[in-house]
Amino acid sequence: MTSIKLENVSLIYRLFEKLTLSAPDKRKGALGGNIGRSGRTQIVQALDNVSFELKAGDRLGLVGPNGAGKTTLLKVLYGIYQPSGGAIFIKGKVDALFNINIGFRPEATGRRNIVLRGLISGWTEAEIERKMEEIIEFSELGDFIDVPFKAYSQGMAARLAFSTATALDPEILLMDEWIGAGDASFQDKAKRRMDELAEKAGIIVLASHDAALIDSFCTRKLTLRNGRVESLTEIPEAASSSSEL
Repeated sequence: MTSIKLENVSLIYRLFEKLTLSAPDKRKGALGGNIGRSGRTQIVQALDNVSFELKAGDRLGLVGPNGAGKTTLLKVLYGIYQPSGGAIFIKGKVDALFNINIGFRPEATGRRNIVLRGLISGWTEAEIERKMEEIIEFSELGDFIDVPFKAYSQGMAARLAFSTATALDPEILLMDEWIGAGDASFQDKAKRRMDELAEKAGIIVLASHDAALIDSFCTRKLTLRNGRVESLTEIPEAASSSSEL
């Protein structure tokens, strides 16, 4: 059964640039977590004792001001950052949409990049081959699938990234902002696919500044501030209204 559980997860990293000569030993800034010292080294407490638990079917919206720790938390969940403290327990295949260019090589064609992105995500060659034509059809790129990725517009790149990342029904999907890919018809397709992923007992974690999107698409909302959990609330009837996005 797909699940995510975080227990008192913290992330601390060194700050190599000096702030000011008069910077205090510890301060709480509006953005980017808490800045303090460990001996003579300045550090940033990017996440501070974050705990929550998600089960199959949950769609968690991450909200908070810039620098609250939303993207950092997503990268911890994906394994890009290792937490400095606490524990993470994840059951299920994880994929992520942080940056549409992640895993894609500019000189390679769209078709080749599907293979590369799949391998990076842990897919087998057989899985990639089985899903190749479906990904191409969903992206609506047509003959451009055999054109180098560097020639793609932002919208075309987003179409390919979304189509590839969601093709193999990841059990857990992490998103940093909703990807605005293509025209209205493609957006409708993307939203329907997101609903289908959630209905297949998956977990979706979406960070966004769009309050209406979070309230209509997600089932729960976690508010972060200075790397700490400010609140974790349920969003009533989110699943039934998500198709109206």
